[in-house]
Amino acid sequence: MSDVFSAPRPRAETAAFALSALAAVFWGSNFEATRVVLQEMPPWTAAAGRFLIAALAILGWLWLAEGSGLPALRRNWKVFLGLGVVGVAGFNAALFLGMRSSSPVTAALIMGTSPLTTTLIEAALTRRWPKAGTLAGMAISLVGVALTVGAFSGARLAPGDGLILLGSLAWALYTVGCRRWVVAASPLETSVWTMLAGALALLGAAFALETPVASVLAASPAAWGATLWMALAGSVLAYLFWQVGIQIRGPGATSVLFNLVPVSALAIAALFGRTPELSQLAGVALAILGVLLASGRLTVPRR
Repeated sequence: MSDVFSAPRPRAETAAFALSALAAVFWGSNFEATRVVLQEMPPWTAAAGRFLIAALAILGWLWLAEGSGLPALRRNWKVFLGLGVVGVAGFNAALFLGMRSSSPVTAALIMGTSPLTTTLIEAALTRRWPKAGTLAGMAISLVGVALTVGAFSGARLAPGDGLILLGSLAWALYTVGCRRWVVAASPLETSVWTMLAGALALLGAAFALETPVASVLAASPAAWGATLWMALAGSVLAYLFWQVGIQIRGPGATSVLFNLVPVSALAIAALFGRTPELSQLAGVALAILGVLLASGRLTVPRR
């Protein structure tokens, strides 16, 4: 991962763009995995199990790659604690609780508003509004997301949709906070300590509100496999790749790629036999076009 930071600036930005996009793909896969896990585990237990495994795995990665990471923890422990509770525990608790009544596609649409929220929060803090091309790309991408998840087909809002909207806001705060408030910490260190703080918060809630040990012991291999996938690919790699994008490209530019999450969710649903409609395929094309435009990868030539 250090090769990304030592590369020349254009190459580093290209690599960060690719890694952030891959993180969005991994997060998109979590919707299908969440659906599988919630059939056998209660929400707090499912979220806590995912991030406890993820935190232990990424902590071992940190020790092998960069050392203990304790100096960064001492400098930022308050920030890591706040970001972990809000951006890891809050975001994922809202998602798991909300998806008990919300559908994966509606949840993906609501999460698709996170880039716009992130950009507005960053603009308010820096007092610099994004360029017109960035706003246009975000609007196009958001319309594409809406088409992808069938928002224009008359779908009704479920009780859990409000929780997922709060989770989207928590994720926007996490994305901005990792860039603005973390001091002298690598992406791996930031991912480790925020994820560990979030995992402990989720574990405490699971023991207070549910019976996690009995639920985990009764889970099937399919539920365990889905949990491991969410922990290792959908958490460890996704959070780490996202941190690389934030540090190199900034929170606003990186957050645009979050619009690829519902696109990825739709593609994975198709692999499980749910064939996308023509309007959804058009939404995929619009979402990708918007991401390229907002991230500066596509420009309109001037006369």
